[in-house]
Amino acid sequence: MATGKLPDAGQILNSLINSILLLDETLAVHYANPAAQQLLAQSSRKLFGTPLPELLGYFSLNIALMRESLNAGQGFTDNEVTLVVDSRAHILSLTAQALPEGFILIELAPMDNQRRLSQEQLQHAQQVAARDLVRGLAHEIKNPLGGLRGAAQLLAKALPDPALTEYTKVIIEQADRLRNLVDRLLGPQRPGQHITQSIHQVVERVCQLVSLEKPDNVTLVRDYDPSLPELVHDPEQVEQVLLNITRNALQALRETGGTITLRTRTAFQITLHGSRYRLAARIDIEDDGPGIPAQLQDTLFYPMVSGREGGTGLGLSIARNLIDQHCGKIEFNSWPGHTEFSVYLPIRQ
Repeated sequence: MATGKLPDAGQILNSLINSILLLDETLAVHYANPAAQQLLAQSSRKLFGTPLPELLGYFSLNIALMRESLNAGQGFTDNEVTLVVDSRAHILSLTAQALPEGFILIELAPMDNQRRLSQEQLQHAQQVAARDLVRGLAHEIKNPLGGLRGAAQLLAKALPDPALTEYTKVIIEQADRLRNLVDRLLGPQRPGQHITQSIHQVVERVCQLVSLEKPDNVTLVRDYDPSLPELVHDPEQVEQVLLNITRNALQALRETGGTITLRTRTAFQITLHGSRYRLAARIDIEDDGPGIPAQLQDTLFYPMVSGREGGTGLGLSIARNLIDQHCGKIEFNSWPGHTEFSVYLPIRQ
């Protein structure tokens, strides 16, 4: 049984692993416990008096909604808040409570890993279901297309007036265009040709191709980890994935200019498709463009979803499928001024 003097509130707050912040009405920091100081990469003295949003590269919290809830005398909770400190994204659970004199008590807790994994699994299952639905529709469309094209060819031969064959030519061309679209929806038709080699050969090939396409206002940066082990993969398929993502970044920067960074690193103790791997290769494609619109982020890997005018919305869906075939995964995080896609491929030893 514990005896003696009870610890004071300050000692209790300082011992918590969750981040605790005391803010005033302007969201300026008046207190930060050690966990919050570590999260924000600032000492308590430097944090004092600085509005919280100014300390962050990005903060997804709906501040107006939080104020509305607190002004109504209710607590406020957001189970998935993204904040960025020194270009590093943190996904946290936030709880806010109004205190006397207009102060706001904020608690930031790391998102439960199991809940986050469950969300990723659910999202992936939804994407697979959407992809399978589109593939089923594509098969149903492809079957009558062959008959339509064949009938147009026969009609062209039977028409007495050559001028009328211009119309059958349009039918044939549009049928071919639809067939090409359907083929892309169906995805790769050949099995992967997997070999063991350095992933840097693929990444460097992508860099060379993009260097030929990029305008002068876009800078391409290579940041490779030379100690990354070789891995089993299909170079052609992985190149298609990385090239698609890098070209998306290039498209985002074409008008404003900026920097695209291709980075390789080793990931340790990572779970991919339900299996635990001691090592995995991580390939990052990062750009400092406008970011992916928030309304597209949950459905970005769905077929026919595109943030670019004139885009088919198939590239990322196909990329996800190809990486799935490698037992890998693709993740991304994006906010204004930053987008980063990370491709993980297992290293089997």
